[in-house]
Amino acid sequence: MDSKTRGIVAYITFIGWIVAIATNNPKDEQASFHIRQMLGLVILAIAANLIMIIPILGWIAGPIISIFALVCWIIGLISAVQGERKEVPIVGAKFQDWFKGL
Repeated sequence: MDSKTRGIVAYITFIGWIVAIATNNPKDEQASFHIRQMLGLVILAIAANLIMIIPILGWIAGPIISIFALVCWIIGLISAVQGERKEVPIVGAKFQDWFKGL
């Protein structure tokens, strides 16, 4: 699998992300970039769902964060399809820094 395909597969479900990690040997920087972005988006989506437990504030912030995560996922997927390394808005640089070991 080439790096562009691994980048695309990383965005297609959590199992696709695992497949992208498993096939990323030797470590390819293009695929690793998208693997890190998707891991951050998964964590962001989980946090958005957990925050919805909090009454009022969580009910407002949770859906907003979920919509933001969806938009970021679309941006990331389009970037992978085009073979580019475009960070998702606001949090993409942090994802690259936090998960640089992947």
